[in-house]
Parts: sequence; structure tokens; C-alpha cells
Amino acid sequence: MKFDPDRFLRTTDTRESSHTVSKRGESERGAERGWRIALPIMAAALFAVLATYWDTAKSIIAIWGSSDTFAHGYLIVPIALSLVWLKRREVAALPPRPDVLGFLLLGAAGFAWLAAEAAQVQVLRQYALAAMFPATVLALAGRRVAWTLAFPLAFLLLTVPFGEAFLPRLMEWTADFTVGALRASGIPVYREGTFFAIPSGQWSVGEACSGLRYLIASVTVGAVYAYLTYRTWWKRGLFLALSIAVPIVANFLRAYMIVMIGHLSSMKLAVGVDHLVYGWIFFGVVIGLLFWLGSFWREAPAPAPPRHAFVHGSPASAALMVGAALATAALGAAWPLYLPYLDRVDDAPIRLAAPSAAAGWSLDPQQEAKWRPHYRGAAASTLAVYRKDERSVAVYLGYYSNQRQGAELVSSQNLIAGAGDLPWTRMSESLRSEDLANGRMELRQTRLASANARLLVWDWYRISGHDLANPYVAKALLARDKLLGRGDQSAAIVLAAPYDANAEVAAETLRHFLRDMLPAIEAALASALSRGTG
Repeated sequence: MKFDPDRFLRTTDTRESSHTVSKRGESERGAERGWRIALPIMAAALFAVLATYWDTAKSIIAIWGSSDTFAHGYLIVPIALSLVWLKRREVAALPPRPDVLGFLLLGAAGFAWLAAEAAQVQVLRQYALAAMFPATVLALAGRRVAWTLAFPLAFLLLTVPFGEAFLPRLMEWTADFTVGALRASGIPVYREGTFFAIPSGQWSVGEACSGLRYLIASVTVGAVYAYLTYRTWWKRGLFLALSIAVPIVANFLRAYMIVMIGHLSSMKLAVGVDHLVYGWIFFGVVIGLLFWLGSFWREAPAPAPPRHAFVHGSPASAALMVGAALATAALGAAWPLYLPYLDRVDDAPIRLAAPSAAAGWSLDPQQEAKWRPHYRGAAASTLAVYRKDERSVAVYLGYYSNQRQGAELVSSQNLIAGAGDLPWTRMSESLRSEDLANGRMELRQTRLASANARLLVWDWYRISGHDLANPYVAKALLARDKLLGRGDQSAAIVLAAPYDANAEVAAETLRHFLRDMLPAIEAALASALSRGTG
């Protein structure tokens, strides 16, 4: 028989091709069997995480229901699940296998939750919980599955109500632009903080005028649009950056137009609820234009690769998956179980006296302060007025111990302009530094105004012997001390001086008082600290 090399090669190729197809088919069937086992196990593990941290989850949902700014949170999980569904074919072809990296990330998220609980930082607790879900998927299904679902899993972070920290800066920027645009339009403006007056009336940039709602809505919708419309990362990143910048600039223009409408109509239009309606209409038009322009750079969806392109390796056994799921549940539960060991309760009575007068300052028992800051849940507090010649300074000390929700030194519920006989309005807020005998001190400066008085207020925190004004650093120090078993004794120090027109006169009074009386303030706090830990 004559040897035919072409026929031999065709026969060999056919056999190899059949063998390859057979192996692919076995791999695909193996991946399907793996998911039939892994999917219910992963669902149970995710529900276990949710049940373990249900109080944190409830705090997220409560904010969704109470704040219009974060009401979009109800849509985040359904959108994420829809995006996962779009990836179902690719995921189904990837054999699930536990990954140690997921356990490391889950442990890091759990520790972050514990630190946030120790420092009573609600938003960090909530982010830690949101991060546990992607970490659990990575731990049980592996890196290839987690990478395929990277965007839907990361999108879950938007469930956390975050953004209020940007309110002061957004309000200030909006006021800067609006006042500048009015002056450029030939309209005289008198400004004090976020309040300004023009010949036709008075305006203020409040929280609703900051544009935070527009910004959060734009980022949420823009992220989904960029993910579904583009395939290249730089286009997605560019569109997301525009989704941040455009609503901020649009809010500047919106605020200016609202004031101009009010001014040109002699304060008959855009001075009530209608200016909110105008704002949302304008925002809708701007965002619609943004998406319309973005559509010109739309990229065609990537062609779906053949199923066998994803299949690599074999799925984990049922026993391994169950063991991994139990490990994730145990790792997730470890942190709440350890929390009670950090909550040492010191029941010793705390007595905080007003600082002793020194350096020519005298305590004025007849002078009643017409201002009082509002620090919730302080274990002890004192408010006193001191005089020296024509100068007058009110001093508030708030001492905290055994801190918990509703009784925290650093909290958005603590107000410089809180309770008092007069309705104080915060005109401006900034950070400043002062050179003292024991070094440079950073503090927060706030200008307050009422119908017939003005106050300049300096305040800072005293934590573990450190004086600081940054609330984030303060929270970090409190978490460190509590995790190390040092307790959470700390204090708020607030000084206030009246002024007429020039705030620098009050600043000089406060500077003089601080240099004279700081040792007495420290002694009063040290006395309370020794009793609180004795």
C-alpha cells in the first residue's frame, strides 16, 4: 500500500480535534457542575455576612429612607445584580475555586469594621461591610470570576451614603462662583461666608444649593453608562471624570441663574420651591447633553468569545466549597465577637470644673453666656465666661468617656452653634494655626452671627495629650487607643469671643487668652481624666 502523507495528516488532525473538543466539553460540563454546587453555597455565605452585620446594613437603609440625597441607594443592588446577569455566560464557563486572596481581603475588611466600630465612624463601618461582599465572592469563586464581575462588585460600594463631607467645600465654591458672576454682571454684592446680599434681596448658599445631590446622581448614572457604553478603560475613566466635573460646573451656573431670575423679577420668581424645580430641570438638560455627547464615542460591544475560551482548570469539590464557605462565615463573625472586649466601661464619676482663673483673667459668675455649643452625650461639661479689662471670652469644655453612638466626641451632630438664647448662624469656617509656648497648634475657626451679635469661635480636640482639629485624624487616634486598650477619654475645647465688625480683634483676644489660660485648661482636663480613670 502506498503511503499518503496528506491523508495521514488529515486523519491525525481529525483525531486531535475530536480529542480537544471532548476535553473542552468535559471542562464545560465540569464548570456547570461546579456552579450548581458553588452558587447556593456562595449565596448562603453572602447572606451569612449580611446577617452578621445586619445592624450596619440597617444603618445604611435608614439613611436611604431619611435622606433624599441618598434615596438612589435602593437601586444600587438591583442594578448590580442586573450587571451580573449580563455576565452570566462568561461566569458560568469559569470553574469556581476558593482563593486565599479573598480571605485576606475579607479579614482586612473585618478589621476595618472593628476599627470603625471602636472609633464610632459609621461611614467606615458601612464601607467595610460593602467591601465584604466582593471579598466573599473572591474567596469562594476565585480571581477570574471576581475580575469578570469587577464592576458590578465595585458598584456595590455606592450603596454607602457618602458625600456629606464635601458639603462645606461645595457650598463655598458655589458661593464663590455666584458672587463672582454677579459682580461680573455689574451687580454689587456684599458677602459674608455663604451669605450675600444684592440690591434686590438677600441670598444664602445652603446644603440644598451645594449640588451634592446632582453630583451623586451624576456619578451613579455616569458609572453605569460608561461601563455599558465603552470597552477601553481610558474612555470609561474620562467619562466618569466628566460625570464629576460637569454637575459641579452646572450647579455653579444653576445658582447664578436662580439669583439672576430672582433679581430680574424683583424677587417674585425662583425664591421658593420653584427654584428647586428649575434646578432639577436644568440638571436634567445638562446630564442629557453629557450622555448625548458621550454617545458619539460609543464603542461596539466586544464579540462574545466561544465558551471554551473561558474554561481553565477544574472546579473545586463540594467539600472544599463548603469548608471555604464556613471559613468565610467564621472570619466574618470573628470581629463582632471580639468587639465586647474593646468596650471597657469605666463607671468612675467624672467631675469637670471650670479652669482656674490665671494671668489677670477673672471668672465672671454674673455673666451668662448667650451662646452654648451642642456636644451630644458628653460625660461632663462646663461653660464659663472670663474677663480681663475690656476683653471677654467664653470657654466650653466637653469631656467624653465610654463613647458610643450618640455620645461621641467627633460627630456631625455636635454643633458649634447649637443651643442658646439666640439663633446663631454659621457664617464661615476655616482652619488656622497658632504659635504657643508648647508649639504650634492647629484649630478650627468659625464665625457666628445672630440678629444683634457676632462671635469668633476657636475649637479643637484633646486626645491622648494631642491637640488637633482634623476630625479624621481624631477618629484615627480614638480607634488606635481603643484597639490598644487605652480607653477613649478625650475632650472638646471651645473658645468664643464677641466682635463688632473686625473678626481679627476677637482673634487677638482669643490668642491672648489661650497663651495665658492654656495651662489652666489642661489642668482642669487632667483633673477630670484622673477621676475618670481612677
